[in-house]
Amino acid sequence: MIRSFDVYVPDGDEARRWAEEELANPRYADAKPTWFDLLARDIGRFLRDLFTSENGANVGPAALIIVSVIIVAALVVALIIWGRPRSARSVRAARGDLLGASDDRSAAQLRSDADRHARDGDWDAATILRFRALARGLLERDLIDPAPGATAQAIAREASTVFADESAAVRRAAVSFDDVRYLRHPASAESYRELADTDDRLRARRPEAVLA
Repeated sequence: MIRSFDVYVPDGDEARRWAEEELANPRYADAKPTWFDLLARDIGRFLRDLFTSENGANVGPAALIIVSVIIVAALVVALIIWGRPRSARSVRAARGDLLGASDDRSAAQLRSDADRHARDGDWDAATILRFRALARGLLERDLIDPAPGATAQAIAREASTVFADESAAVRRAAVSFDDVRYLRHPASAESYRELADTDDRLRARRPEAVLA
């Protein structure tokens, strides 16, 4: 026996609300192209349309060459200044890379893990995680924009431009990270506490208070 089912069809207002709620999902924001991505796409479309047989017959060869040279030159300049357009996947991958390691933990999670290692007396692991937390916290607040693969010292330099009066403390924190991570020098309770205090001060402050 064949059974029939009623299919619910939303009205216009409800359908629009469903669409707005779906598009509010963060995954769509992550995949949103940058303005440079859109510009590169539009230029590609323009060139494709320009060189079609229909349009090419209306434009002289010299004009096509001149337009092409201008567009190529503009693209080269844009690539030099802003780099090549990034895909949503590469943007998300860059967010996960932190100080030479793939790590998607938030600043709060990194601080919690660092404190757990500190309670166990593992000062080396605590130091590495706490500086990662410091860096992640600045990234989450959009206070720094380090290049992919940025070192601890590079992050410290960027942080110093935002919190100038913390410049020396942030650089010492970066040195502590490098000493443990790369030079294999053991950390201590004192060095970890200084790094943690620096991180606590930075996350409690607003850059406006420093710049005022």
